[in-house]
Amino acid sequence: MDLRFTQEELEFREEVRSFIRHTLPGSTRQKLKQGRSASKEEVVNWQRLLNARGWAVPHWPREWGGTDWSPIKRFILRTEIEQAPAPPVLVFGVYMVGPVIAEFGNESQQRRFLPRIANLDDWWCQGFSEPGAGSDLASLRTSARRQGDRYVVNGQKTWTTLGQHADWIFCLVRTNPKAKKQEGISFLLIDMKSPGVTVRPIITIDGEHEVNEVFFDDVEVPVENLIGEENRGWEYAKYLLNQERTGTARVGQAKERIRHLKYLTSLQCQGGGPLIENETFWNRVASVEVQLKAHEITTLRLLALEQQREVQGNDPAASIIKIRGSEILQAISELYFNLAGPYALRAASPDVALDSEHEWLDMVVPNYLNWRKFSIYGGSNEIQRNILAKIALEL
Repeated sequence: MDLRFTQEELEFREEVRSFIRHTLPGSTRQKLKQGRSASKEEVVNWQRLLNARGWAVPHWPREWGGTDWSPIKRFILRTEIEQAPAPPVLVFGVYMVGPVIAEFGNESQQRRFLPRIANLDDWWCQGFSEPGAGSDLASLRTSARRQGDRYVVNGQKTWTTLGQHADWIFCLVRTNPKAKKQEGISFLLIDMKSPGVTVRPIITIDGEHEVNEVFFDDVEVPVENLIGEENRGWEYAKYLLNQERTGTARVGQAKERIRHLKYLTSLQCQGGGPLIENETFWNRVASVEVQLKAHEITTLRLLALEQQREVQGNDPAASIIKIRGSEILQAISELYFNLAGPYALRAASPDVALDSEHEWLDMVVPNYLNWRKFSIYGGSNEIQRNILAKIALEL
């Protein structure tokens, strides 16, 4: 069933699928099908291919590489990339700092940074969360004290995803410690090669190095790297976070994982037959599929409304998308765990080699553990429900 898609949109979807089939390296696709993450080189290569096609930043202003596509067409592109599966574009540049620079940066900043973000010539990371400022982000303590034509930055950021690869970090910093906490924050761009910047790895529960701590010790940052006006960073951060949460629908990723799961289920035997014939397990798969279809319909309905009224600012709909997208992916990771059964514990004996058909077993536990993060980052689901209660329900 093609939900709300016009003939033009269906033709565009086929164009995207054809481009991916003929352009995405097969080795990258196979790696992602196994549940593994793309390398930095694979992400860079794929985003540059998309940028060459004019598809890396379709939601940006046209003058900076964007398109006049509707929200539905942009959704189709992102969903098909996830479904392929292909590496995502670097979200920290394309969906976070890029739109902020395009909306609030000056012309010099736009010319300097936006083309390089689109082509992934610069790898960006996000400097928002701190040890004492996670969900309560406005409690951040990293300071930026102005001295002439520079800011001197001191403090610490944490959970900095892929910061080990980054050339630049966009940070919320406190520039007026006497103001109310939301009113004394500024948005600053910092070169990661600056003296005084230290990156330390945080090894997550799945054993991977994905996130980091970043320390700033008397780091000098040119004033020209301030986005917008001093002490208005909270406004820009809300704009950015709305962009981030809208992108967490992950409909394509969930569809691809369900499709792969059903394929594996048709092969996996239990009691002499394929597990797909196990009524209890099949009902669980069907239940998640129904939830995913409802989530897709809700997402498309909200995008259609956005297309009609050009929604701006902190739309509570983004919180709905974030909550449901994260819950569905976590439910899918649990289905993989159930499918693997005791073989999910094979991580305890990695010396036992698997044939290509069973390599997915290696990723069951790591993915299950790693995907717990979906309901935490970008504002935890509990915080999203508070937003909905306050804005949508006026409680």
